[in-house]
Amino acid sequence: MLRSKAKERRKQRAQSRRHLLLTAIYFLLAIAPVLFPARSRTQESSSPLFQDDLDRDSLHRAIHRSLEFLSKVPPDRPVGEEPRRLTAGEVRDSLVAFMDLFDFWDRPEILAREIRLRFEIYPYGDDAAGEVLFTGYYQPLLEASLTETPIYRFPVYRRPDDLIELEQGNGEKLVGRMEAGRLTPYFSRREIDGQGRLKGKGYEIAWVKDPVDLFFLHIQGSGLLRLEDGRIVHLNYSASNGRSYRSVGRLLIDKGKIPEEELSMQSLRRYLTEHPGERDALFAENESYVFFRFVKDGPLGSLEVPLTPGRSIATDKRLFPKGALAFIVSRKPVLDTQGNLTGWEPFSRFVVNQDTGSALRGPRRVDLYFGSGNEAGIAAGVMKSTGKLYFLIKRTDGKK
Repeated sequence: MLRSKAKERRKQRAQSRRHLLLTAIYFLLAIAPVLFPARSRTQESSSPLFQDDLDRDSLHRAIHRSLEFLSKVPPDRPVGEEPRRLTAGEVRDSLVAFMDLFDFWDRPEILAREIRLRFEIYPYGDDAAGEVLFTGYYQPLLEASLTETPIYRFPVYRRPDDLIELEQGNGEKLVGRMEAGRLTPYFSRREIDGQGRLKGKGYEIAWVKDPVDLFFLHIQGSGLLRLEDGRIVHLNYSASNGRSYRSVGRLLIDKGKIPEEELSMQSLRRYLTEHPGERDALFAENESYVFFRFVKDGPLGSLEVPLTPGRSIATDKRLFPKGALAFIVSRKPVLDTQGNLTGWEPFSRFVVNQDTGSALRGPRRVDLYFGSGNEAGIAAGVMKSTGKLYFLIKRTDGKK
């Protein structure tokens, strides 16, 4: 009897200890997020050193151009979905807060510390999903005439009067024309250039010598025209036909015409020039067609503010916040005096999201604006390197 009662007391004490142990475990699990917070995307170990290879003035100029755009947008209007839904007011406040740090520009360690204190840092390209692919674009210079001649016979078209754009809920535009009372897709590149569907309707605003130059103008979205009297005029994107973009370079790779590792703007141009019999059919594979307008200053990005060489980037307009500050880490091409690629060197800098492009889809594609003219075109043409992209958004958690 006594043994039985002692055994029962030991059993009760064991149950009590188990109960206390389980209670303690549940308590620790409950407070674990407080004691051991989940690793933030802005942990210092994952953020860059914020070393910039360009001058402060160019960044100051680029930021002011974003602020010019944002001043015309209601502060509560969303301007991007990544890294989270952001409003124009939040992006503006972030840019203004960053300019307060310009006094630390020549003290990079202090600058980096203050950025981590004052900003949320959202990385792309340093996780399991892969890195960001950086490419380049530029503003080409074309020989042109404002009248058609036997030499200048390839037209640059303005936006046609019958082109209709309808805004959709997802930020995309439905583009077409009315035919028999119905909205139908607008003419393709084959129909416009091959069949002359717009010819003689008064939409021509200039003519150029070379159809390959014209095709690259469409890819870049803006350009400079050197007229016969020596004047230089700015040409900028006005609209597109809404058709899907297809890379002619990728098409040539898939056909085995150019090895993928050798593809650049220069190698593509060379192939198109050396194979005129294939040219028009290749052009037609890319149904997307761009219409242009003259502007006083340029080039203008999708925010309708001038782009800044080395500082302006283009991304998927459906995702990243318009006008926002970012930081990039990648490699850039090294060219000799003849424009030949001799190697690659690492670089990093602050940039501003001020443009977009039909070939830019998804969060891991970034186009860096290199500037105007032949030298910029050579560098932009070979720029193709992976790297990292960080967006900087002012903290709202009570810190500076």
